[in-house]
Amino acid sequence: MLDTFRSDTRAIEGLPVRLVVALVVGVASMSVMLNMLSGVQGLATSELDVKPTPDVVGPGAQDLDFTVVDHEGDPVEGATVIVKSGTAEIDGVATAKTGGGGAATVHVDAELGANREDGTLVVDVKPPAGSSFVDRRENTNVLVVQD
Repeated sequence: MLDTFRSDTRAIEGLPVRLVVALVVGVASMSVMLNMLSGVQGLATSELDVKPTPDVVGPGAQDLDFTVVDHEGDPVEGATVIVKSGTAEIDGVATAKTGGGGAATVHVDAELGANREDGTLVVDVKPPAGSSFVDRRENTNVLVVQD
């Protein structure tokens, strides 16, 4: 009987092909379902925006106030405001963390290059750790204008 089973090639012929097809279809279906689930989580993120006050300043040492808000305009606590050189220069990078009202104060000493009448300071925000906030869009830059 064992010899008959070994010599029968019909039983093995279609099984691996069907098994492989079922496995490929199953993996593809699982991939689509997982992508849908992760896509739903991706839609749950909220874009942050930074509102500088004032947004036009002169060169020199000064404090700039920033308010970090979510897409509904509500203040965000625990975000880090980052100010760095754009076409106007500051020494290094200035940072501050927002408090309860979403407010942060950053001290900068802005300088304009030779023969420049104006320039910008670039403002970024790092969302609070573990939150659903993101900062993908460009924020309002601070304009530095020669007096």
